[in-house]
Amino acid sequence: MDERTAAHMPDRDLLERRDPGFVKTDTWLVMRVMAELIEGFDALADIPPAVCVFGSARIGPDDAMYDRAREMGRTLAENGLAVITGGGPGIMEAANRGCQERGGVSIGCNIDLPAEQRPNAYLDILVDFHHFFVRKTMFAKYGEGFVVFPGGYGTTDELFEALTLVQTGKIQHFPIVLFGTEYWAGLVDWLRDRVLAEKKISPDDFGLLQVTDDCGDAVRHIVDILSRKPR
Repeated sequence: MDERTAAHMPDRDLLERRDPGFVKTDTWLVMRVMAELIEGFDALADIPPAVCVFGSARIGPDDAMYDRAREMGRTLAENGLAVITGGGPGIMEAANRGCQERGGVSIGCNIDLPAEQRPNAYLDILVDFHHFFVRKTMFAKYGEGFVVFPGGYGTTDELFEALTLVQTGKIQHFPIVLFGTEYWAGLVDWLRDRVLAEKKISPDDFGLLQVTDDCGDAVRHIVDILSRKPR
């Protein structure tokens, strides 16, 4: 691994055990994590109610899902909701763009990676993170719900993290929408026909997911759940 790549891997520094470990090295890593948490809390503390939108960074404006994510951003903004994304290209750019076009607050929580993910041009607030788990804390703390568009490992990681937090009661009144019925059909079938059928989750757990192809339906579902959330 070259020096440039190594400089973008603070998570690796934190997660690898290196003797003599904590006394000489990990203490300073913990301080850096604390500083990153404080920076995130400070930047996002005053934002309006927001929904996190996730999806692939690898699509362009010519992809049909780009237009749908842009529509989702607009629809959320029209309902008084800010949009939080990972701040990068693809689905993230589209959702931020749509939100900004309707006068909503468009937020990006960018992650520092070896590929140097470039923040998109449609952000009112940009916060940069070195650690994935710190960024994920911001999504869960400041997002009132998740909309998950077609994506890869990172997208499904965010999805199952949210499902686990809701299932275990760590967060409540937290709508989770899968957007793109055809794309997610295999996952939904597997959850129903194997995981639920073998009683590895409950019917209530399976019911945590709303699957749709309609932005209006998705936002109505989110607004309905949030309207019942204690304040």
